[in-house]
Amino acid sequence: MTHNALTYNALTHNALTHNALTYNGLMGNPFTKEALRDPESRELLSFIVSCALPEDEKITVEVDRRSYTFVGELGLAPEWGRRNGSCGEKCQEWVSACLLSRVNYRGEHVPISLRGKNDALSSTRRERDTYEEAEATYYGNVFLKNQRRFACLAPGQRSIPRVCGPSIDDCVVDIVGKCEDVCDGPRHDGSYTDCRDRKPLIELPCGTRIFPLGTDSYKASVSVFLE
Repeated sequence: MTHNALTYNALTHNALTHNALTYNGLMGNPFTKEALRDPESRELLSFIVSCALPEDEKITVEVDRRSYTFVGELGLAPEWGRRNGSCGEKCQEWVSACLLSRVNYRGEHVPISLRGKNDALSSTRRERDTYEEAEATYYGNVFLKNQRRFACLAPGQRSIPRVCGPSIDDCVVDIVGKCEDVCDGPRHDGSYTDCRDRKPLIELPCGTRIFPLGTDSYKASVSVFLE
């Protein structure tokens, strides 16, 4: 279980996701210090560190004689926390899926359950019983020059008000369709994997789906469940 309150602006209009941040470790990255003069960059970095590093790790950055500490929580990309570490495609996609899943349209703190095909996202029976309402699955890569931000709707859902607000037509994520159509799964915990950025052209009688040429599939995806 975690909280979400990452704002749209902090994610989409932020220097931290449009530079070479991923080529270096989170610790001691010179560009990080420069970007953190912006409050929205500090907001975003707090979520990046929370997604990437485990709960027993943190980074402290001094900016203009002020110290800012960012604490790990989930541990989806612990290698990024090493001084000489970096964040490759796999790391970028796991952190991106986590960030997208924690966007909140109103910037409010709401408890959510994050699940996926990653040991860091394992859930207990108690958590699954408490957070039973499947909301959506999130995936993409926000560290590319042209961010790729996707979501698919869980069975029975028609919108994602927590993330999109009143309309999915003007949302921070592109709603690709239903998760059962564009992803594999669900797994035992209700999460979906291998999600695509396009709907299938057709589904054969045997269950095989044919997707358009150029369709991208994401191994890293985070499914969200609500109380």
